[in-house]
Amino acid sequence: MGQTEAKRMAMAVEAIRKAAEELKARSNGNQAVIRNVDRILANVRMLEINVCDLVDVIG
Repeated sequence: MGQTEAKRMAMAVEAIRKAAEELKARSNGNQAVIRNVDRILANVRMLEINVCDLVDVIG
């Protein structure tokens, strides 16, 4: 994976995070939505560790 592709992936991960956070904000307190978004965000965090941190390392 090249540096450019890694940066594109990192941007996509950030877009997923923003979309999930927006969904949570619009949930009107719906616990099912909130719990599922929290699961999504946990997975996004793993992607950030795998992809975004890689971008930081390779520059």
